[in-house]
Amino acid sequence: MADKKTVTVTQVASPIGRTKDQRATLVGLGLNKIRRISTLEDTPAVRGMINKVKHLVQVVEE
Repeated sequence: MADKKTVTVTQVASPIGRTKDQRATLVGLGLNKIRRISTLEDTPAVRGMINKVKHLVQVVEE
């Protein structure tokens, strides 16, 4: 069985002044404070969420 790819997402900017859906996307990624880190499975759904808030997060592929 192949290893599942993961992606580590770090929040680098504040959601203050952002739209409600962008805030909800951060919560969906497991982030809610600056410098919070979340490791997630690399799926198309997760990639879409990251793309939506790409200006608020930093991504490291593993």
